[in-house]
Amino acid sequence: MKTDPLILASTSPFRRELLERLGLPFETAAPDIDESRLENESAPALVRRLAEAKAHAVAACHRGLIIGSDQVATTGDCILGKPGTHERAAEQLRRLSGERVIFQTGLCLLNSETGYLQTDMVPFTVRFRILDAQRIERYLRRDKPYNCAGSFKSEGLGITLFEAMEGQDPTALIGLPLIRLTTMLVNEGIVLP
Repeated sequence: MKTDPLILASTSPFRRELLERLGLPFETAAPDIDESRLENESAPALVRRLAEAKAHAVAACHRGLIIGSDQVATTGDCILGKPGTHERAAEQLRRLSGERVIFQTGLCLLNSETGYLQTDMVPFTVRFRILDAQRIERYLRRDKPYNCAGSFKSEGLGITLFEAMEGQDPTALIGLPLIRLTTMLVNEGIVLP
């Protein structure tokens, strides 16, 4: 098995926790990029572009296999990002009540030595329960998901907001699709387990 350094281009504790599941040594680095959406950019194109931009930003200072990831939630034509505040999170959850939401996670693995770049977008769908104002407030006060696309943490109490989930990779919902990442690592000579 190759021993190229593995670098997660993220400071997200959720992504770090997911990557730890693979049992590979890695380090993290904060990518410094503009995450603004381009005019008329689709959600899949946005998350792919940002995942790649994060990997390239970290590659400027690090050598090895660099993992970039980005996620947005979409309902209809609307793209929901991280709410940032309690008020915006409550507004997002009111909007998502009873709705089908697709979480689109962009993934990139960049070999900064060879320039070999692998990118993908992994969707995961959630159907929300009907949420009243009291339930939304109780949830937000407990989980405080203000830095999470869609205003929830599925690894916490956010799971109680769902009626159903569907997708090929449940880790995509949290922000780092490990099934697809494992395939990308195999392409780089890292076979797990």
